[in-house]
Amino acid sequence: DASWELEANAYSELLEVYNHCDAVACLCSDGPTHSAKTGWFEVIRCRLCGSRGTHRKCSGLKLHTRDWACSDCTQATDGKASLVASPQSAPRKSLLSKRHLSPIHSSISCRRYPSQPGPRGAPAGAGPSAPSTHVQVEVTGYQALFAGLDLVQRPDFDPTCTLSVSFHDEKQTAFPSSLRDGPTARQHFLKLLVQQIQDSAVFEGPDGSKNLALDYQALREDLYFDVGCLLALSLLHGGPPVSFFSCGLFQCLFNYPPNRPLTVAHMTPDAHFTRQVSRIQEAESLDSLKEAMTSSWEFLEMAGCNRAVRSLEEREVLVEDLVSFSLITRMQLPLQRFREGLQTLGVFDQVQLFPSVFYGVFCEAAGRLTAQTLGQLFIINLSEEEEKLDKETPVVTFWRHLLLECEVGRSSISLQDLLLFATGAEELPVTGLLHPPSISFLHPFSSSSPGVEEMGRSGEEEWRDGGLFPQSEPSSKHLLLPITSSYQSFKSCMEQAISHHVHLLPKER
Repeated sequence: DASWELEANAYSELLEVYNHCDAVACLCSDGPTHSAKTGWFEVIRCRLCGSRGTHRKCSGLKLHTRDWACSDCTQATDGKASLVASPQSAPRKSLLSKRHLSPIHSSISCRRYPSQPGPRGAPAGAGPSAPSTHVQVEVTGYQALFAGLDLVQRPDFDPTCTLSVSFHDEKQTAFPSSLRDGPTARQHFLKLLVQQIQDSAVFEGPDGSKNLALDYQALREDLYFDVGCLLALSLLHGGPPVSFFSCGLFQCLFNYPPNRPLTVAHMTPDAHFTRQVSRIQEAESLDSLKEAMTSSWEFLEMAGCNRAVRSLEEREVLVEDLVSFSLITRMQLPLQRFREGLQTLGVFDQVQLFPSVFYGVFCEAAGRLTAQTLGQLFIINLSEEEEKLDKETPVVTFWRHLLLECEVGRSSISLQDLLLFATGAEELPVTGLLHPPSISFLHPFSSSSPGVEEMGRSGEEEWRDGGLFPQSEPSSKHLLLPITSSYQSFKSCMEQAISHHVHLLPKER
């Protein structure tokens, strides 16, 4: 070996990435060697060669651009830089249509990239905290999945936009005002969307434990990508937990738990391939094993496992190979496109970083809402005036007592009803409420108000307790509690107002 190869850290420069802006005019005040972690002055390396770089600002790139090709590589590829280009797919028929469509094209896996420089792209870890604009989503009837697919298939679709949702139907039947626009409509849309995605053609298996299904039509229409994109949008725009992934699907997507082999238990129950693998696994003698293999020879041939076995000990290796083929090898393209859809706004990367945290989001039913959880959620804003503070303090106690009664079923309303009334959400979203909800108070008119001084003390209390009802501002997550003289009055006005609000919402179909 050459003497320099024996020196310590002789190859250390190979571990360094290129971090220099090569734009003709670098606009960064800290110079071309500066690279921020995010933003305009993060150095973006050439996607093709990796040996040239630029600040986003210096080359006129968009803020969320991740893909860029230097001039040398662009010229070498005849100006196309095909690995970086963001081709627009041709207009497609409905992704749920059962009508005849054209055959699968070999380029299906490169039709769209979640990290392309167009609106579909977004940096890892990005979220909806600073959306650029609003995008309107029109939901006909309760077809949330159709509306969601229409959204993500738009050529100008931007996942960072805030969703403005409204419901209507073809019969012109009026929906409640709460579903015409605003947070309640958006939350209802996202809840329906997740439910309908679970029942779509890309999943199979029992409710609450779904695997990806191999569907030829879904591959033609790239439905796996779109569904992954919609789930990512739902999570980041305040939707409910996914909760319906099987542990096997989560492991195939994110390798969690790590380095643990898949088993027959991870396969879809009662599926054709599952029954064949189970029969081979349950063989108790070499003869019964060979008989099971003979009856499943087509499956074994397709999986590349149609081999001679000379002992019963070879059964476990054979079963492991068949499970791997069923869940990974034959599902490679659906898994790839589904991952790329989940990459929207960097969701896939975040789950990979913290798989143990997100396991409950994807695979476990949402936890029960408790009085303690809801009580800790709200920020209570008390008045500074001593006279008002004396009246508000008992109402805080009334509020907490009402939460406890709702939890144990001693009220006509539920904790979910309270949450829906105050925030527009039927359950706590995965990302939490970006702005914590708050509580303030509705005070009655003072006794010095015109027409009030003539009222007796008892008459004033009776008017006050019967005339104030809670009010909510879901867009700002703000709840106004009425000042009452007793808990029974407080509970009565809360139940009346919230029950009226809940009954205006349509029942799920």
